[in-house]
Parts: sequence; structure tokens; C-alpha cells
Amino acid sequence: MTRALVMFSGGLDSIAAVKVLQEQGIDVIGLNFSSNFFSKEKAEAGAKQLGIKLVNVDLTKGKQFKKYLNVVKKPKHGHGSAINPCIDCKIFMLKTAKSLMKRFKADFIATGEVLNERPMSQTKHALNIIEKESGLKGKLLRPLSARLLPQTDIEQKRIVDRGRLLKISGRSRKPQMKIAQDCGLDYPSPSGGCILCEKAFESKLRDLFKQKKRIRARDIETLKFGRHFRVGRNKIIVGRNEKENNVLLKLKNKSDVILEAVGVAGPITLLQNKASRSAIEVAAGVTARYCDSKKHFVTIRYRKGKFIEVSKLDDKSIDKIRI
Repeated sequence: MTRALVMFSGGLDSIAAVKVLQEQGIDVIGLNFSSNFFSKEKAEAGAKQLGIKLVNVDLTKGKQFKKYLNVVKKPKHGHGSAINPCIDCKIFMLKTAKSLMKRFKADFIATGEVLNERPMSQTKHALNIIEKESGLKGKLLRPLSARLLPQTDIEQKRIVDRGRLLKISGRSRKPQMKIAQDCGLDYPSPSGGCILCEKAFESKLRDLFKQKKRIRARDIETLKFGRHFRVGRNKIIVGRNEKENNVLLKLKNKSDVILEAVGVAGPITLLQNKASRSAIEVAAGVTARYCDSKKHFVTIRYRKGKFIEVSKLDDKSIDKIRI
């Protein structure tokens, strides 16, 4: 039986691509990448619906984490509208997929890419770059747009029937939706699932790259929660709700300081790195600003048995240190 290794995020496009191949009797294995910037939950749900095996490549630790972080920091083909290195990201993942073909006895690799759906990474020029630099020239199939692209070796050798592949182009997802609906498949809302595409996250990540040389997965995780501020070498993160407060408590490092208002509801504040007295005072002022006290002066606990009374930091001062 012919087998395809399909890059599978669990999004609408990858679900539709798998279905097109399955309709030709091709055995599909989904290859999913999980990182600190996108998760595997959608992929697991989609694979279960489609009845395919799902293989996960974890980019959150070890050498893979370091390699992928370098792709995000300094992509050869640049960033998109935020800090998303879409072209280099796909090349990185497809190179990994290529190295796994023999292990899973795959005849070819396929993706859910759609011609002209995304302005940076899915133009014809970008698709050619990705195919060439991943070492898959003529060996990478895009089932949803294949009939608008040059024939691959896979089609020429009749491993797949080109006539039964599709010619979708553009940003509308209606053709993909119809495929899923006709097969009775659920699918997530057609939107980007990568946090690297978000402007608000970009500023936090660029600040981290600037301030810290040795970055760990935990450092990335802290960027996803709370309001972020910087005072010199110290980062101040203020929880926005109970859930974020609990997360910040779990993410605390030995050298970090936890601050909270005394006797009144309010946020947990995480002050990162070994903090000076002046940094604690600023963090306390920020904590006071976001607590529920109607008083101007608020007592803040910043270490076990240690308290400081501060005035609420005003909005102008807050904005000056906001990341």
C-alpha cells in the first residue's frame, strides 16, 4: 500500500489534504510538531477523526528546542508581519519529515499548503523555495493545489492520480470546508494557530531575545500570561485573572519574587531575576495599580514576612515600562 507522511496540524487545510489522499486509498501517517508557540491538541483531535496514526515531534526541549529557537531568532528568509519565520519554519519541519521517511516506510511527503492562501509562505515563489531548500524538489505533494503547480515525481510515477487532486487557490476556505462537511468531519475555526503571528506576543519575545542569551522553554511560557513590564534587567509580570495568577506561581524561579496586595483582591505579580529594592518598589506600585483597593496607598507582601507600602503607579508611568 502507498503511504504518505503528511504534515498535520489538525487545522482545516491539513484535514482536507489527508481526506483527498485517503480517497485514493493511500495510507496516511500524520506528522505533527509541538512547540512553545503552537500545541498538538488540534492535531490529536483531527487524527482521531480521520483514523490516522499521529507522530509528534517535540520542539520544547533538548537539541530540537535550541535548533528551532534559532530558526525563530534569525530566519534566512525573514519574518512575516510579526515574528513568524513561516518559510524557514516549514523548511525546518520538512527536513525533519524527510529524515523520518525511511523509518515510517513513507513513499512521499504531503502538506496542506494552498497556493496564495498566505502572502508570505504560500505564493508560488515561496512554495518553490520551501520545496528546494528542504531537499524535496519534485518529491513534495500539495494535494489541495497540485493541479495548479508543476507535476511532482509522485504524480509522474502515478503513485497518486493527479486528476483526483485539487486546484484550490486563494484565501477562501469554502472548498476545504465542503470536503470536511461532506465527510462529516468537525474542524477548528480556520485561523492561524501560531502565537508567533501575534503582534502582542512579538514585542514580548523580542524583549526576551534582547535581554537573555540562554533561553529555556520556561522563559517562553511566561510570555503567554499576564501583563508584561520591564525595569532594567528585571521583568515584571502581572496576572490578569485567577488562572494566570496560579500559572505565574508555578512558573516562579528561585531568584524570582512574588508580590501581592494584602487584605484585598488583586493580581499575583512575578518579578523575575534577582531584584534590587528599587525594582521591588516599582513592581509593588504596579501590583497596587491592578488590585481592587480604592485607597491610594496599598500594602504589598513581597517576601515571606516582608511588606512594603506603596502608592499606585499612575497610567503614564505604567505605559513607560510596558513591553
